[in-house]
Amino acid sequence: MADKLGWQGRFYEDFEVGDRYRHPLGRTVLAVDNSWFTLLTQNTAPIHFDRHYAAQTEFGQPLVDSTFTLALITGQSVTDISQNVFANLGWDEVRLPNPVFEGDTLYSQSEVLETRASKSRPDVGIVKVRTTGFNQDGMTVISFIRTVMVFRRGKAPLMPRPV
Repeated sequence: MADKLGWQGRFYEDFEVGDRYRHPLGRTVLAVDNSWFTLLTQNTAPIHFDRHYAAQTEFGQPLVDSTFTLALITGQSVTDISQNVFANLGWDEVRLPNPVFEGDTLYSQSEVLETRASKSRPDVGIVKVRTTGFNQDGMTVISFIRTVMVFRRGKAPLMPRPV
């Protein structure tokens, strides 16, 4: 039986401006995700965890913590964008045009906006992408520009392999 390697992620040389990646996994946001994330981050806004309070707002139900949405959509993009990351450099232009509710299923895609060699680190390149997250109805719930340093092919640390 021959060993076959799974997806290893993209390296700097694999990115081309204009490429678009439809990230493969969606994720349904559960009430427990929202309440735990709110607690973990010490977010005290009752609209995220107090159903009685949230029912009195125009939304009529709890809103999912927006930083959870940012974390989830960033996480969905890792398999295509930053599996071989050296470092995240930043998130810019974060926009939240529509709310996320418990029970929504989120999907995402990214487009490569820019690539350039690092001037200070020869083992990496810099990649800038625009990532968009949308719900099960196709409504955009978040968009942002993310800049990452990605290892060049052959320069990333070796992953341990089972024997």
